[in-house]
Amino acid sequence: MSLTIFITICYIISSVLFVIGLKRMSSPVSARKANQLSAVGMLIAIVATLLTRGMMEWQWIAFGLAVGTGIGILAATRVAMTSMPQMVGLLNGSGGLASFIVGWAAYHYQPESSLLTTISTYLAVLIGGVTFTGSFIAWAKLEEKFVTGKPILFAGQKIVNSLLLGALIVGGIIFCLHPDPADNYPLFVAIMVLSLILGVMVVIPIGGADMPVVISLLNSYSGMAGAATGFVIINSMLIVAGSLVGASGIILTRIMCKAMNRSLTNVLFSGFGSVTKKAASEVKGEAKAISVKDAYYVLEAARSVVFVPGYGMAVAQAQHAVRELGKILENNGAEVRYAIHPVAGRMPGHMNVLLAEADVPYDQLFEMDAINPIIDTIDVAVVIGANDVVNPAARHDKSSPIYGMPIINVDKAKTVFVLKRSMRSGFAGIENELFYYDNTRMVFGDAKETVQALIAEFKSV
Repeated sequence: MSLTIFITICYIISSVLFVIGLKRMSSPVSARKANQLSAVGMLIAIVATLLTRGMMEWQWIAFGLAVGTGIGILAATRVAMTSMPQMVGLLNGSGGLASFIVGWAAYHYQPESSLLTTISTYLAVLIGGVTFTGSFIAWAKLEEKFVTGKPILFAGQKIVNSLLLGALIVGGIIFCLHPDPADNYPLFVAIMVLSLILGVMVVIPIGGADMPVVISLLNSYSGMAGAATGFVIINSMLIVAGSLVGASGIILTRIMCKAMNRSLTNVLFSGFGSVTKKAASEVKGEAKAISVKDAYYVLEAARSVVFVPGYGMAVAQAQHAVRELGKILENNGAEVRYAIHPVAGRMPGHMNVLLAEADVPYDQLFEMDAINPIIDTIDVAVVIGANDVVNPAARHDKSSPIYGMPIINVDKAKTVFVLKRSMRSGFAGIENELFYYDNTRMVFGDAKETVQALIAEFKSV
């Protein structure tokens, strides 16, 4: 068997493993094995690529592998689950930066190329640059470092962004028609700089509440940048892998937008989160607090309980305590479920990952569309750190920025416990009228400590 045929077979095997892994990622039951399959596929692809290039400078390859492996292990073991959205954002940005640098290097060292390669180089730099700086800003907004998590808006912002995009399109056309570095290297550098600026400009007007959508979109961008880079360096495996990431990211973005009943255009350009939140005095009713002991009495008598987690559960690291309380309630004769909103948390699947970490049975996880039809039969709904995804204003208040967004209708349960530190609004900065409903009781305090106190009450009997 020739080396070329062997490498082609390796690429085919890798592609199949990627597709199977991506498919199996759709279920929590098979997600871990899916990651392992994809990792094996990537290893095979890397080895085959090194064989294609004759092992190149193996010292640098070994150095890169060692550094990358070290960073990956450190991140996997040290990064808290609350910081996972930020980590995903940085990983997206790293992919964009890699494509950006490869496109630059290819043009710098191999300027003589076909029109297809020239166009691919332009796209790799453009999409890679936008992905890199856009992901960095998304990380900064989530971490609330350097920039605020709220939208940053200024007069004429859309005009500025349109001019930037127009300049990049016109510059790209000129560059692709005349790519000779002797004439247009300054133009290429200008395209690189403008792409980095555009990445910043398109993300700063987006509010923190829309970060799940932004992260999935940037993930798609990183895949498209990778696919473009594959055409630059003529690597079919990179084209396949990038296309898979790009397509899956777009599909996930569409799912996220549908879950919020908003278009992608609205997410990117509406400045959601910059609105003034409603004052508590405008919401009818009065918030009613309840002690842990009184909450215990209600839960002890409940025959059906649904937990609705949000980012507050991640912050409090309460998932293991919630799982323990769920077991106790099951032993007490209650039917326990966990309801997950598609955009709960700060990245797609954030709550699913947390609950999987706590070994919550997969058959107890219910999506929004599955739990809403039976929510009125639930004795107690326990909202743990969720806010905007359970706000009834989304159903009837046309003045609310989240009007029309599908929510988990916890207000229709017989009793609702809301575990929060205070009456502060959620990440979107919107007052939650659920807190003032007659069937709602506020249990103030750290979510983990509150759940552990409830567990102690059950165990003291």
